Amino acid sequence: MLAVFAAPWALAEQPPKEIHDLLAAGPQGSKQIALTLDACSGKFDDDLVEYLIRKRIPATIFATKKWLDRNPKGLAIVKTHLDLFDVEDHGERHIPAVIGKGRTVYGIPGEPDVIHLRREVVEGARAVQEATGVAPHWYRGATGEYDDESIKEIDRLGYKIAGFSVNADDGATSKRLAIEKRLARVKPGDVILAHMNKPSSDSAEGLAAGLDYLLKKDFLFVRLDQVDLQQLPK
Repeated sequence: MLAVFAAPWALAEQPPKEIHDLLAAGPQGSKQIALTLDACSGKFDDDLVEYLIRKRIPATIFATKKWLDRNPKGLAIVKTHLDLFDVEDHGERHIPAVIGKGRTVYGIPGEPDVIHLRREVVEGARAVQEATGVAPHWYRGATGEYDDESIKEIDRLGYKIAGFSVNADDGATSKRLAIEKRLARVKPGDVILAHMNKPSSDSAEGLAAGLDYLLKKDFLFVRLDQVDLQQLPK
C-alpha cells in the first residue's frame, strides 16, 4: 500500500483556531476572573469605561494602533486610570494572525507572510508603549484566531497570546439580554472577552448589568498583568 502524505499546501490551509484560556490556578477558594476589552478600531465606549471607573472594576484593554490614534480623548481617560486598566497589544492595523496569501477570518484578510505578521505585532506594541509609557506583554490578534505558524512567531517575539473562555458580546453585536445571560454563567477562573469600541451597541448596557451581578456574587476582577493564563484542554 502506498503511504499518503499531506502536501505542504494542504497543511498551510488548516483552519485557524481560537485559543481558550482560564486564569492560572489562584489561591484555594478564589473567585478571581478577568475582564478583557478589545479596542479594535472604531470609537470609544465612554459609557462602559465610566461604569468600570465608577464601580472600580479592573480590566485589560487590547488596543490597536488604529484605535489609539483615532481616540485621543478616550486614551486620555484610560491613562488617568492606569491603576484600573492594563493596556495590551491588539496589533497595528487589526489584521488576523493567519499567514498566507488569500487567507481570511470572518472575511477579514490575514497576513501574506511572517514579515507582515511581525510588523503587526511589533508596531502594535510600540504604539501601546508610546501611548501609555508601559510596554505590553500580552498579544491578542484580530478575530482571536491563529494558525500554528503565527502562534510560534508571536512566541518568538516575546509576547504571550491572550485567549478567553467567555465571549460576552460577539464583537459588540449581541443584545443586552444575551450578554447578561452569558455573564450569569461565569465561573471562577474565567477570562471574559468583550468590546469597548462600539458605543452604539448594547455592550455597555449588557456588561453593566452582567458585571453588577458578578460583583454581588463576590467575584474578584484581576488584570492580565497581575496573573497568568493556562490553555483549556482541546
